[in-house]
Amino acid sequence: MILDFHTHLFPRQVRDHRERFFDSEPAFQLLYASPKSRLAGVEELLRTMDEDGVSVSVIFGFPWKRLDTARRHNDYIMDAVARHPDRFVGLCCLDPVSDPSGREARRCLDGGLSGVGELAFYDTDLDEKCLESLDATLAECREKGLPVLIHANEPVGHVYAGKTKATLSQIESLIKRYPENKIVLAHWGGGIFFFSLMKKQVKETLKNVWFDTAASPFLYEPIIYRVAMDIIGPEKILFGSDFPLLRPKRGLQEMETAGMQPKEMALIQGGNAAGLLKLNR
Repeated sequence: MILDFHTHLFPRQVRDHRERFFDSEPAFQLLYASPKSRLAGVEELLRTMDEDGVSVSVIFGFPWKRLDTARRHNDYIMDAVARHPDRFVGLCCLDPVSDPSGREARRCLDGGLSGVGELAFYDTDLDEKCLESLDATLAECREKGLPVLIHANEPVGHVYAGKTKATLSQIESLIKRYPENKIVLAHWGGGIFFFSLMKKQVKETLKNVWFDTAASPFLYEPIIYRVAMDIIGPEKILFGSDFPLLRPKRGLQEMETAGMQPKEMALIQGGNAAGLLKLNR
């Protein structure tokens, strides 16, 4: 089974009238002001999954600052999961600063979603205020044993829309604050897994952390799979495409060139995610 752990879906109102959401959502405007930045819905993802051989996708929306917008978007994700329970696993997404009580996360998890994410702070550092805003939401996930997907990016290299100000030290602080949570760091965690080679602390800090491969073909050479497996093991890597930014087949084809054993590839392409999400499929 191939399971894509990282896909974004948007309701038709957002897809057809994205400009209406720019004024109150600077991060959304940053990422999607260009018409070339694709927005996809349920049917497009299902077609792509069928064409690319993906059995299940983890779907989520956008970390809206406006809580009413986040609620409507999460409703769309819950409806998609309810209509296609064999194809979709959904995550609750919002800007936690807009709901520090964790009420929206609780509503979504009670409504059938399987975790929270992709959480991202695009226009600020991961400062103390941001970390405090996560407390209630991550408590909900911790109590239910559900994963939290956090946006991370490499601190060096080329600049692109959506590359946040968060440092690897701040990512480490977030993980240390929630040592019992199951945390998935998107986009290879910005490379923080490399520091598991250190003899002290970091390996233990990352014991409950997984890493998805979303947008990897835009960021790294295929050898990253071999390097990451040598450092953290194949059990901690989750295939993710970042659809609709990239089709799943782009990442799957790249994996074929990375020199992996079939058992390793099976874990990364779905086995690890199925275990993390407690799927019986």
